[in-house]
Amino acid sequence: MGRRVLIIDTSILNCWLQVPGKETCGPDEDRWDFDRTDACLQQAIRDGATLVLPVATLIETGNHIAHVAGDRYTLAEGLVDILNKTLNEEEPWAAFQHQSELWTTANLNRLAEEWPQLAARGLGIGDATIMDVADYYAKVGTLDVQILTGDRGLSQHQPISPTLQPRRRRSR
Repeated sequence: MGRRVLIIDTSILNCWLQVPGKETCGPDEDRWDFDRTDACLQQAIRDGATLVLPVATLIETGNHIAHVAGDRYTLAEGLVDILNKTLNEEEPWAAFQHQSELWTTANLNRLAEEWPQLAARGLGIGDATIMDVADYYAKVGTLDVQILTGDRGLSQHQPISPTLQPRRRRSR
């Protein structure tokens, strides 16, 4: 896995797949569209970054595709192509197994405790789990973890990195 990880949010994946009604995201001063999204992701891929598809992004994007007017089948094929690459851990995609510990009973209990306060701040439960994915990758030692999103609140999340313990010098 590369030293740079991009967590793909629903807003960005919708832009990349060009889901009708969801082709752009972000505030006016930081607008994302297909061209910007594709250029960013293609550059990240060339630079050796790992792309992560959170389960929440998969579910939310699938729901958007199922409810749009237009060619839902072709859009669904595009999402399934990314899903298959993720399932097979085809570069640059990270496999879902890296996220599996986030769905344990203990983590879901923590989410149940913490989410109401996040909801009060306008963060959905999907966003909360995407932040957990970013924190997970930061904790396993990835140097550069970024949530690629058009959502201002989610983009401000700084992944929680482990505290480095200073090494003791050996006495000679």
